[in-house]
Amino acid sequence: MVEFVCAGCGAVLSAPVERVVLPDHAHQKWGNGVLMPVLMRSGTYAVDPRRSGPPWLPWEAVDEAEAAAHGVLAPVHSVPLGAAGAVVLAPGDVRGTVLVTEWCAGYCCGLDGSAGPNLACAGCGRAVGARIDDCSLWQSVRLEADAVRAVGSGSVPSGWARALADARWEEPPGGAAPGPGAGAWPRASALEGVWEAAAGAALAHLVVAGAGVGVVCEGAAAVLFSAACEALLPAGDRGLRTALAGPGLGVPDADVLVVPVHPQTGEVWRPGGGAPVVPLAAGAWAHLALPGGAASALAWGRAPEPALLDEVSVGVLPHRRFRPDRGVFLDVLARLPRVREPVVRAVYERVQVAWDAF
Repeated sequence: MVEFVCAGCGAVLSAPVERVVLPDHAHQKWGNGVLMPVLMRSGTYAVDPRRSGPPWLPWEAVDEAEAAAHGVLAPVHSVPLGAAGAVVLAPGDVRGTVLVTEWCAGYCCGLDGSAGPNLACAGCGRAVGARIDDCSLWQSVRLEADAVRAVGSGSVPSGWARALADARWEEPPGGAAPGPGAGAWPRASALEGVWEAAAGAALAHLVVAGAGVGVVCEGAAAVLFSAACEALLPAGDRGLRTALAGPGLGVPDADVLVVPVHPQTGEVWRPGGGAPVVPLAAGAWAHLALPGGAASALAWGRAPEPALLDEVSVGVLPHRRFRPDRGVFLDVLARLPRVREPVVRAVYERVQVAWDAF
């Protein structure tokens, strides 16, 4: 476990926390006017490797070579030029900070961090990060990489079997839903957002693998990807066969393997051989691959969570078509090198202009 302290005066700014992978839904915007739960589980933190925050430049004002240097390889609305390496925490794990109201920016229901830091160290007044809690955004605090430093030693990561078992999604992030009243976020919707973000991130890699050829998803992978792949890639049953693979499953006879990402280290599980892999968030992979999860997902034709069945009408679930998150898909694909290839770029541009592309 580590604590984060102010780089200026050394004041403690966080509870003891353990590093995990930044969730795929970290940059997701979910719904319209929805007050979202907390992004990070209490006691954990993640490091965002991407540049984020102001200043923002429209794509037309940025040279493509400069955008590529910032990790953006396809046209986007705007390119963030802020620093990379922000430390992302649950707001409840933050200590010793004060909100500076004149630094605050948001849309209608809270703070979005779009103007940069809105938190200062209570000890020395140094700007240290931003709290984000506006509607449709997952609640978090982002500490600036150059404003803080870690004190302590990190824990030893778990092995694959233990890590995946612990990562399996059994409840929505942020814990139990708040009580009845205005602004209570719908428990089912929050979990759907997590699933759709994980599928959107993985779909970007799957499109790269199958562009110009098509893919045929088999088994539990079909729940997440079949409909989108049929809409985006060449039709037919001769595409690349795609199936789940990973610890405990062995390596199926498939052309493309959907594999887990270690939830603590970010390592992508890779089998022997040269088959391309599609990384999928550990929680989603474990739910589909571990005993019981795949059977329930296939039975419903989507990825339901058994814990939700007492709270949501079972009859509603089969009638809502599962769709990977479009924004997350585009965000990830815009940063993959092969998006420069014409066949992949055509898919990117098609989804960019069509809200209902899949």
